Amino acid sequence: MASVMEDPTLERHFKGHKDVVSCADFSPNNKQLATGSCDKNLMIWNLTPKARAFRFVGHTDIITGVHFSPNGSLVASSSRDQTVRLWTPSIKGESTVFKAHTASVRSVQFSSDGQRLVTASDDKSVKVWGVERKKFLYSLNRHTNWVRCARFSPDGRLVASCGDDRTVRLWDTSSRQCINIFTDYGGSATFVDFNSSGTCIASSGADNTLKIWDIRTNKLIQHYIVHSAGVNCFSFHPSGNYLISGSSDSTMKILDLLEGRLIYTLHGHKGPVLAVAFSRDGDLFASGGADSQVLMWKTNFDSLNYKVLLSRHRKRVTPDPPPHLMDIYPRSHHRHSAQNGTVEIHPIVADTQSGDPQVVEVGRVLFSTADVRSHDSATSRRDQPISSLGWTHTRPREEEDEDQHERLPGGMTTSREEHSGIPTSLNSTLENIVQQLDILTQTVAVLEERLTLTEDKLRTCLDNQVLLLQQTQQIDGSDQEAEGQSL
Repeated sequence: MASVMEDPTLERHFKGHKDVVSCADFSPNNKQLATGSCDKNLMIWNLTPKARAFRFVGHTDIITGVHFSPNGSLVASSSRDQTVRLWTPSIKGESTVFKAHTASVRSVQFSSDGQRLVTASDDKSVKVWGVERKKFLYSLNRHTNWVRCARFSPDGRLVASCGDDRTVRLWDTSSRQCINIFTDYGGSATFVDFNSSGTCIASSGADNTLKIWDIRTNKLIQHYIVHSAGVNCFSFHPSGNYLISGSSDSTMKILDLLEGRLIYTLHGHKGPVLAVAFSRDGDLFASGGADSQVLMWKTNFDSLNYKVLLSRHRKRVTPDPPPHLMDIYPRSHHRHSAQNGTVEIHPIVADTQSGDPQVVEVGRVLFSTADVRSHDSATSRRDQPISSLGWTHTRPREEEDEDQHERLPGGMTTSREEHSGIPTSLNSTLENIVQQLDILTQTVAVLEERLTLTEDKLRTCLDNQVLLLQQTQQIDGSDQEAEGQSL
């Protein structure tokens, strides 16, 4: 049975984002924390005390997802600007960008071997990409509405996805087929992920629920209703024994999955909690929310080396391995509601608008022609409600004015055209070129997928033809033997 040695405590809060914090992830070596925000910036926080933080500039719209590569050398970010960027998490701030979807990209994640990326989008598709060449590999198209989240299994053989069609889907990456569908949601399915062993998936919903499914038996094994508003995100502890969730009710909840009960309610954010993430060793977890705060918490839960755990499970190669103690396995199918006696933690969080830690801005010079977007379309997107996050946000007029004019010393301002020296007519021409390139990119992606399907069918035809030739030769040989015997 899992035990809790002491209560979680608030260790640090990071100041630097100017808008809603939408996503977070720890580096594999637990020395950095990456967060994305509606201020369009990616922040890399160095966890060493008094170390500088880096603000990476490049996306032209809200950042929706962030994930470190397994070796920590890259950070992937997804955005409502329809792109995915791969960043070097250092002061150089180098990045590459590719057009990933035809609508907002909601999430991004590396596979455990670091060779692939999976993305989910409002264009109702899940896509898998090759990291080395930034090459599109294939699409998974069965969702009937926006796809909010997609995640690889620990061994990379499966993908789980969820979305506004109120379903959670399980995909086989080798056959590229949907192999199971989990339903029974009263609203959008907001987030999905595998536990560390890959035997279960958890999913959260706008109907305030958290559900855990055993993918070997395809059964719902745990069902939690502990929040009073929609659940936006969650994270498994590496040991598999705990799960933390963030909700629009401004709280985080920590669940003991072995005992099937709520053990902590954490306060600290003023407004919806939109991002939670455990560190790779499980000693820390981070949270971000609509109040622009990034909080880092200390845990003292039971710990288990997750690398040892994963290597142990890779050795279990039988199709339906028997459950063991490290699996979340059903005791009974029943709902778990908030109970009296859970610990309420109310940390004191200081004002987050001061300038600590020191922030270094990098990446501003790294725009490419693929990043050019019309100012009118950017403004219209900025004024739209962020329905993907379950709440509405509009930017203050002062910030919009700052976007349209660069500030100079003494309070003077200058327009972007005067600052850049590029005539409006040339800007319009460049925007038209970019739009045509986007269309060309989408066409090439479709052609690549169709060519792959054609190659598979041709290969099948050739295999069938070889089998037919072999059967014909066998029949001819048997006929010749029969003729020889008759003579």
